[in-house]
Amino acid sequence: MTTATKQAANLPELVEYAAQNWPQRVAMHFDPEGTVITFAELAGAVRGAAAGLRELGIGPGDRVALLLPNVVEFPIAWLATTRLGAAMVPVNVYLGESDLRSLLVDARPSAIIVSTESAGKLAPLLAELGQPQVVLVGAGEQDEVSGTRWERLTSASGQPERRVFPEAVANIQYTSGSTGTPKGCLLSHAYWMELAQVLIDHGPRLTGADVLLTAQPFYYMDPQWNLVGALHTGAKLVVLDRFHPRSFWESVRRHRVTFFYCLGVMPTLLLKTEPSGQERDNLVRYIACSALPTDRHRELEERFGAPWHELYGSTELGLVTMVEPAEHDATVGTGALGRPMPNLEVRIVDDSGQPVPRGSVGNLLVRGARVTYGYFGDDAATEAAFRGGWYDTGDLVHQDEADLLYFHGRTKDIIRRSGENIAAVQLESVLEQHAEVALAACVPVPDELRGEEIQAFVVARGSRPAAELVPELIEFAQRNLAYFKVPRYWVLRDRLPLTASEKIAKKELREAAAGRQDPGYDRVSQLWFG
Repeated sequence: MTTATKQAANLPELVEYAAQNWPQRVAMHFDPEGTVITFAELAGAVRGAAAGLRELGIGPGDRVALLLPNVVEFPIAWLATTRLGAAMVPVNVYLGESDLRSLLVDARPSAIIVSTESAGKLAPLLAELGQPQVVLVGAGEQDEVSGTRWERLTSASGQPERRVFPEAVANIQYTSGSTGTPKGCLLSHAYWMELAQVLIDHGPRLTGADVLLTAQPFYYMDPQWNLVGALHTGAKLVVLDRFHPRSFWESVRRHRVTFFYCLGVMPTLLLKTEPSGQERDNLVRYIACSALPTDRHRELEERFGAPWHELYGSTELGLVTMVEPAEHDATVGTGALGRPMPNLEVRIVDDSGQPVPRGSVGNLLVRGARVTYGYFGDDAATEAAFRGGWYDTGDLVHQDEADLLYFHGRTKDIIRRSGENIAAVQLESVLEQHAEVALAACVPVPDELRGEEIQAFVVARGSRPAAELVPELIEFAQRNLAYFKVPRYWVLRDRLPLTASEKIAKKELREAAAGRQDPGYDRVSQLWFG
């Protein structure tokens, strides 16, 4: 069998590898629930769940959807599914009926493992889905959906033996949908093996002495690659139920965490919390982050006393670049994303697909062993995502003479106003410097004269009236931005919609702006609307 990494060729082998090498070490600690499971206990639970799924008829090529929060049953079910040669389909527990139907109809699972709290969502869908097997997790009672209880499933005996090749699909990981309709990325066992090996050989260089922490939901990528890293090294993974900005550093300190990944709006929300004298009292040696505002990088390090390292990746690609510890000091605040990881090639091209000169901004293309096979059941989307074997990220970057990449925004997150290309991320970074702005998001609004105008959505700290705050924000923007970058439309909201990956859901905001769904202020006409 082909060896995907030094430890194992696939996820089932990796589970057994960890159990044999560190049987009594804690593999995962779920907080605040309190569940603790060792590597040996994890392997036993995975074997039992796999035997139970096999009795339900699950086998190679099948798909098993998981509709679960951050509970220990999630990783057990994922790893058990892959042991049978089937693929796991993680599902966001907060999806509404329409989105849930769309995803499940697309994925066509043979079984759905669901918490009793979420089971009611399936009732109107099961007939349309062809009556898949249902496994219920949790002590709660519900009358809308019947199925096999998790406890009964995992009591099955037997050692299901399946030869699982590294090239087999382990996940159909639906994208978060920040750029459009979610699509199911086909991710192989080799994808996960090589991704973990990168974390061992580069960047944080994980070891068994580390304590990892994740605050993201398990239906997203981050807890999954953290777990695979722990299985490779014998490190412990702490799984929070969700991200709690005010108590986050207390959790880091209490669990003696040495590594975590902080993405999306999380760094900004941490900076918005009240400072504490204990924040710097931690053992963290490497914080991985993505798209960190360059002007907040040093502030984060000085306040929390730990090094923050940029990385760049995606569901389709895994980790593409990481800043190495030796390069950290020189890259703080520069926006450097690191160098491309082994087994991946990058090209930076213009709109016609031709390579741009070194130092020039262009569209990033990537190819290599870790790249997704494509999108489940969607040949058109797969074809559109690749250019002659190169995956088109849709991200604008440049590469310096030292081969470091720098992010300049997304091609689909660029506002084109009067012929000027304006990166929304830059505007948002400036607006979030205002003391009374917790979060900001800027999107384009169609405009007959200028092509597109800019609408700013702002979540304010405190409760000042919009009539007072908005003029102050406009003045602040005019002081800090070029005139053509100052948003025309301003909307205050209590919160901004987020994707499962804790990114601002720009697609939803673009639709809201185009449909004038929120009351706001027009800077040009100086009138309030809505």
